[in-house]
Amino acid sequence: MSLAKTDFKIVVFLGAPGAGKGTQAAGVAQEMHMTHLSSGDLFRQAVERGDELGMKVKSFMERGALVPDEITIQMVLERLEQRGEQRGIILDGFPRNLAQAESLDKALSAGPYENVDVAVYISVEQPELIKRLSSRWLCRQCQTPYNYDGSKGAVSACAKCGGELYQRPDDAMETVLKRLEVYFRDTVPVIEYYKQRGTLAEVDGGGDVEDITARIVKAIGDSK
Repeated sequence: MSLAKTDFKIVVFLGAPGAGKGTQAAGVAQEMHMTHLSSGDLFRQAVERGDELGMKVKSFMERGALVPDEITIQMVLERLEQRGEQRGIILDGFPRNLAQAESLDKALSAGPYENVDVAVYISVEQPELIKRLSSRWLCRQCQTPYNYDGSKGAVSACAKCGGELYQRPDDAMETVLKRLEVYFRDTVPVIEYYKQRGTLAEVDGGGDVEDITARIVKAIGDSK
């Protein structure tokens, strides 16, 4: 038997690059029996289905163009219809700007969900974000992440498979600063939007992963 609307929460995760949105969304979803859905997952799943919507998404992706907001929102709504016994859905990577946030709430209000129940903003100071992003290295073979300072192993080779470690171009210092500039320009209005609606929950994104997860779980549980 499907859960009633009152038992189901639509949660948006907000946070700058390096704040740990993806890691926390996955951990919180598992702990709270929710579905973690990133915009990338939506696009990939739609393309794999090969239906009419998926073909539209594929056409945009093949051209290197952004998938229009209305298509992304349509995919979110379709996913909500398939929620089964999950107790909520966590949207990771959408909405990214004010127009998307407003469009999402407008679409939700036309159905049984009304709007986003809680927007979790994982707050991390900019110097820490820069440190996290600019010190991140990956193994070319197994994609295991490492820190330049050696806290997770040597920088020269992967401790798991011996593969070469490299730094993604978008983790270089100059690019990191630009990414953060774009994020704060586009997302600060989204944070203010949810604050004005009384649905924003700001969570300290510093400390151990488990501690941050516990803070987020509490914030979601405390929301109306």
